Amino acid sequence: MIVKMKFITLTGPKRDIDRVTNDYLSKYEIQLENALSELKTVDNLQPFTDTNPYKKPLEQADKAAELLSVPKTQDLPGLTSDQALRIISQTENICRSIEAQKEALELEEKNLTEQIKMIEPFRPMQFVLREVFHFQFVKFRFGRAPLEYFEKMLEFIEHNPDVIFVEGVRNNSYGYGVYFTSRSKSEQIDAIFKSLHFERIFIPDEFIGTPEEACDDLNRKLSILTEEKKKLNKKLEQELNENADKIYAARETLAALSANFDVRKMAACVEDKHENFYILCGWMSEEDVKSFTEDIKNDQKLFLMVEDEHEDYFGEPPTKLHNPKVLRPFEMFVKMYGLPSHNEIDPTIFIAMTYPLIFGIMFGDLGQGLCLFAGGMLLYLTKKADLAGIIAAAGICSSFFGWMYGSFFGFENIIQARWLKPQEAMMNVPGIGKMNTVFIAAIIFGTFLILLTMILHIIFSVRAGDLGESLFGASGAAGLLFYGSVLLAVFMFVTGRRMPGTVILAVMFGIPLLIIALKEPLSGMLKRHRPEIKEGKLMFFVQAFFELFETLLSYFSNTLSFVRIGAFAVSHGAMMGVVMMLSGAEEGHINWAVIVFGNLFVCLMEGLIVGIQVLRLEYYEIFSRFYQGGGTEFRPYRHKTKQDTSDQRRSSL
Repeated sequence: MIVKMKFITLTGPKRDIDRVTNDYLSKYEIQLENALSELKTVDNLQPFTDTNPYKKPLEQADKAAELLSVPKTQDLPGLTSDQALRIISQTENICRSIEAQKEALELEEKNLTEQIKMIEPFRPMQFVLREVFHFQFVKFRFGRAPLEYFEKMLEFIEHNPDVIFVEGVRNNSYGYGVYFTSRSKSEQIDAIFKSLHFERIFIPDEFIGTPEEACDDLNRKLSILTEEKKKLNKKLEQELNENADKIYAARETLAALSANFDVRKMAACVEDKHENFYILCGWMSEEDVKSFTEDIKNDQKLFLMVEDEHEDYFGEPPTKLHNPKVLRPFEMFVKMYGLPSHNEIDPTIFIAMTYPLIFGIMFGDLGQGLCLFAGGMLLYLTKKADLAGIIAAAGICSSFFGWMYGSFFGFENIIQARWLKPQEAMMNVPGIGKMNTVFIAAIIFGTFLILLTMILHIIFSVRAGDLGESLFGASGAAGLLFYGSVLLAVFMFVTGRRMPGTVILAVMFGIPLLIIALKEPLSGMLKRHRPEIKEGKLMFFVQAFFELFETLLSYFSNTLSFVRIGAFAVSHGAMMGVVMMLSGAEEGHINWAVIVFGNLFVCLMEGLIVGIQVLRLEYYEIFSRFYQGGGTEFRPYRHKTKQDTSDQRRSSL
């Protein structure tokens, strides 16, 4: 059902807005509207320009909460704004202190990593680096050369007695090494190596031992730094976890304060000679308005105005659905199609009745239905997933029709069919011949739903004040008369009864079709204004003819569309028959692995397909006839919690 909404306007001293938000609005669900845009007739309105002081502390609280490994408890301590800010400030100081230590370690870690990258290519060299750095009569150069020049460089070294080269490692791009030469030849050798694209790498003299020993020493220091960082992370986590409840409580308090402060974005302020005032406006449920009015009756600083004729000034109210708990999962399908506007009826109960029923007819199996029910209920109770609740409801109907069909996990001989077996039941149809009984039942069921949706469409059109649509529309009274006449004629023909005369049939079929074709001018006459035919009479009749043809085609296609209900009921039995055949059940040697995996496959694959097909029937063949779904969702700035509800009850007592 749709909750009735009221448009309210609040005003009071500007400095009092925080108290009103914290003491009153935080206990109720209200969709705030921008007062500057809604109250256009009020003069001298100005926006609030205050900066939210809780935004940054809230960001810090969120960051601290992400570092906690302790789950949040249900009973958190209540905190004032000062307490919450102090807790987050202390937490931030702890985080900053440890982060500063981590940054110092990371800087040192970066330096060690760069040194490892520097010395790693020279690891194979078996000499002490510091001794080389103190040579007095020999020059040395560490470096690298591209691979395409590295071999040429080695050839030069091989034929030149003035240079000694010690090779390091090679990778996909470079060869590394160090060459030694005398001081007298150093300039000449340097020039030759430079021409061979040898790039010098300056190695500092701080390394101890051989390159390999230096690498090992650096890696050891790096491991120590990594352990130190882990200890700091553990220390931070431990200190935060010790105050987890306080941090969670501070975050909730700051989140509420920040949301309450952000109410200013939707408010306006107006200047008076003596004092400045704020103005807040928005939508609230009728029940909440009554409680709110009672709550503030003794508050001298707050003035509340409830608008009764809100449609004329503030447009369509938002839509909030409130259904019994057993029906709430099906609200998901209604929201997917479109929420009802305030002058429509909530179709949740309709889809809650028809969706599981149609699913059960199409997917009738007692065993698989019980599995769907058990799995859906388990997920719904643990995860609160709406789709799981729908699956559970569909599983109940699937179990019922499985009992009616005599099907239990594909076995047709364990339980007796209470109605029929979809694959075997046949009946004679005059003028057509033998047809599957389930197909005939599906078409009859579909025609009943179409007639029901036409009646609903007439009721909703009258409620919306569209009398022309209710009388002359294809889904209105004229369409209902025509479709009902066709069904009556088909029934009389099938049952062998005498058909009405040609004149009577022409009247039964012709007059409703003529009314449907002339819907626009007839609707104009009801509104007491002369209909205008802008395109000319000829074009009007041509357009009316094709629209009428499309209407007739839609009646026929919509009716036949329900054949899929019977088709899937038959195909389910056929698929399980294949599983039984593959398992060897017909020969008496049952392979239970095939039975289990076959049932699982059919349950998942066909269950998904049937679920989609039922939703298609609901949307295209049922909803499209009586439901528009043009509403907008009610979005309160703060959702009411159980604690809020209990507080309101206690205050009312």
